[in-house]
Amino acid sequence: MDLSVVVPVRNEAENVAAVAAEIRAALMGRFQFEIIFADDGSSDETPAELKKLKSQLPEIRVVALDRPSGKSRAIIEAVRRAAAPIVCTMDGDGQDDPKFIAAFWEKMKAEGPKAQNRIVCAHRQNRRDNWWKRQVSPIANGVRRAVLKDNTPDSGCGYKMFPRDAFMELPRFENMHRFLPALFIRRGGEAVSVPVIHRPRAKGRSKYGIFDRLWAGIWDLLGVAWLARRTTNPGVKEEK
Repeated sequence: MDLSVVVPVRNEAENVAAVAAEIRAALMGRFQFEIIFADDGSSDETPAELKKLKSQLPEIRVVALDRPSGKSRAIIEAVRRAAAPIVCTMDGDGQDDPKFIAAFWEKMKAEGPKAQNRIVCAHRQNRRDNWWKRQVSPIANGVRRAVLKDNTPDSGCGYKMFPRDAFMELPRFENMHRFLPALFIRRGGEAVSVPVIHRPRAKGRSKYGIFDRLWAGIWDLLGVAWLARRTTNPGVKEEK
């Protein structure tokens, strides 16, 4: 298998079928792949919709948390169970266009000394979120980039690709998905970005708001900065 696509969702019953269909259309015939929906304790019809999809499409897998535990935890549990060596994460609201997965793959497979420890990140163009998110997100991304030096203009975007094994060695904490570029760089890797088209949400509404993660995000930023300053990555020679 080439690729595991991990899609964290919470109460996205109206969107999961369309998201799955788009991913399959973009990847079919080009990759051997699976699609893992990571259900973060949904309380609507999402579990029923995912069960139906799983019965209809052989590529679909479902990892379901027994209660809402946050986007990062949902991603961690899905990546832990992923079958492929490369993982692509994308949101389940339909705003991420899966046609860019091929461009991510080209960046991921490019030669280089850090190829096994590289993360590819989407850089959303012409954001199609509501007015408040369009104002706040660039500020948050700018602060993260300035503090962490992560070379990533849109580190908060959930559309990313990375090696599974490298991800599983990262420190884990709530909201870690927003700091993945810095965490990869911390362990001696690199972060590269790909411009992508951002689409408006067709149905439903966001389940992860600005204010409920603001203060946690500040503490997380300080914590990741602390980790980065206290990390060394020496070369190691094996004695003959």
